[in-house]
Amino acid sequence: MSKKEERDGRPDAALVDAARDGEAEAFAQLVHRYRRAAYSVALGVLGRHEDAEDAAQEAFLVALERLDECRDTERFAGWFMTIVRTRSLNLVRRESLREGEPLPLQIGSEEPGPHEAAEKSELRGRLSAALVQLTEVQRQVVLLHDMEGWKHREIAERLEMPSGTVRSHLHFARRRLRELLAPDKEPDNNTCDAPDAEERTG
Repeated sequence: MSKKEERDGRPDAALVDAARDGEAEAFAQLVHRYRRAAYSVALGVLGRHEDAEDAAQEAFLVALERLDECRDTERFAGWFMTIVRTRSLNLVRRESLREGEPLPLQIGSEEPGPHEAAEKSELRGRLSAALVQLTEVQRQVVLLHDMEGWKHREIAERLEMPSGTVRSHLHFARRRLRELLAPDKEPDNNTCDAPDAEERTG
C-alpha cells in the first residue's frame, strides 16, 4: 500500500469497487487523492492554469461515467491519467488557448507582506514562462515529482513509461529550468529536446 493509500484509507481498487456500487464518498476520495496529480498532468499538456483546471474537472466527470470500463481496478491511476491526457489534448484541439494565470506555487498560510507578495508574483510568472519552454512530458514529470512529491516509480507507473525515462526527463527538465530561471535570464521561444529513454540517477 502506497503512502497515499495509507493517508486516505482504502486502496484504489477498493474505492473503485465501492464507487461502482454507488458509494459517492468512495469516488470523492479518489478525486481528493488524484486531483492535484490530474491538474499537474493537464498543466503539462496545456501549459495554462485555467485550461488545466478545466481539463482535470472534465476528466473526473468522464472517469465517473466510464468507471465500469476500468478493467484493472488496481491500475486505476494509470487509467485515469490517460483520460486526463486525452481530455487535455481534446481541449487543445477544440479551442484556442486563452491567456492563463501564472502557475500557482505553494505558499505559506500566513498572509505575505507587499514586498514578499511581489517577489512571489514575479517568481510565479518566471516559472510559468519557463515551464512553457519544456517539452510536454518534461512538464508533467517535473510537476509531479518536484511539486507533488511523487516518486520516480509512481510517475513511471502513472505515465506508463520506464523509470529510467522518468529520471532522464526530470534531469533535463531541471537543468533547463535552472538555465531559464537564472538571474537576468529571460525565457526564449525555443524548447529543449530530451531523449526518449536514458538512465539517470539524479
